Amino acid sequence: MASFDILVKNGTLPDGTVSDIGITGRTIAAMGDLSGAEAGTTIDATGDLVSPPFVDPHFHMDATLSYGTPRINASGTLLEGIALWNELKQIVTVDEMVARALDYCDWAVSMGLLAIRSHVDTCDDTLKGVEALLEVRERVKDHIDLQLVAFPQDGLYRDPTARANTLRALDMGVDVVGGIPHFERTMQDGAASVRDLCEIAAERGLLVDLHCDETDDPLSRHIETLASETCRLGLQGRVAGSHLTSMHSMDNYYVSKLLPLMAEAQIAAIPNPLINITLQGRHDTFPKRRGLTRVKEMHAHGITVGWGQDCVRDPWYSLGTADMLDVAFMGLHVAQMTSPQEMQRCFDMATTESARIMHLEDYGLAVGKAASLVVLDAGDAIEALRLRPDRLCVISKGRVVSRKARNDARLSLPGRPSSVRRRHTPAPD
Repeated sequence: MASFDILVKNGTLPDGTVSDIGITGRTIAAMGDLSGAEAGTTIDATGDLVSPPFVDPHFHMDATLSYGTPRINASGTLLEGIALWNELKQIVTVDEMVARALDYCDWAVSMGLLAIRSHVDTCDDTLKGVEALLEVRERVKDHIDLQLVAFPQDGLYRDPTARANTLRALDMGVDVVGGIPHFERTMQDGAASVRDLCEIAAERGLLVDLHCDETDDPLSRHIETLASETCRLGLQGRVAGSHLTSMHSMDNYYVSKLLPLMAEAQIAAIPNPLINITLQGRHDTFPKRRGLTRVKEMHAHGITVGWGQDCVRDPWYSLGTADMLDVAFMGLHVAQMTSPQEMQRCFDMATTESARIMHLEDYGLAVGKAASLVVLDAGDAIEALRLRPDRLCVISKGRVVSRKARNDARLSLPGRPSSVRRRHTPAPD
């Protein structure tokens, strides 16, 4: 008779199949019908969705939970947010950044968010943010995969010490090469920064993730340079373009040329719907642009797209919940991805597709993968998007890290699958 440390019984997987999951140590040891198996801990997931962990491929953990310090972004614009962040980082301490980031990580774990790619500002000669997040990465490694991006927030060339500090951050152990070409002084400087950053990544064997064309200007086309450099340097599959909001405003003919180039370069895209629709279009009256990039068109070209959260209560965004289902829910609406297949894809963009962008090789619900998963109070992935339900149980690397009692009152909501209702409140014959 098989014996496991943890046994998750009768869970509904995102593809609709029902399976038991047996966990031994830090690994998924068995899946399927495990009737008769014994376990130190058994979790009854009958009627519940069992998902791989949520993944956020774009976040700013050095700034998170700092809202209102030293002041509030009155205009709500990207540029005032950057200016406000520059004020904040002059007075913030390493200990404060560590404390805020750890608070956020605790929140993330409770929401089943177990992998995060965070950009960390390198336009600071003290590299306080890098020091803080390297410490946080070490402290949370047993339950969160935290991947760090060296991010010259004020421009690789525009800031006089940014390039040297970015290289220092990479030498200190930061994982990914970042940049912000549209914030350089000229389009030419922006294109040059893309070439430089890609060459740095190629020399060091690192991934690339650039804030790219986060603007309403349709002539901001650094994604084209990024795709070209990716092909020139053989970086295919290792590069992501974050935001890409200018594509929202580009003419269709140019985009018809750009998308095949991105597909050829195997560049991933990371839109951040909560933030993109909040920050973009601030100079418009009506019609007012919302800035979300062309997600459905990218999918049609085979481009990997993952939803990013970007900000939670910081100089750029006053809200946020660490819930990737909130992000996917907003993205679903703005991208008009409302067919069942598209809604399922939106769920995957907060889980498996984002894991692919981050190169999380030990990720997924399969035998031999890391024993990390989330049990949600929902019958399937689409219902999870609709309800953004409680996370009943979160398991990270073979350990239960969060439990929540079921709210049975929620089961009376209309539209709940009858099989789930029957489990908790038997229906009359």
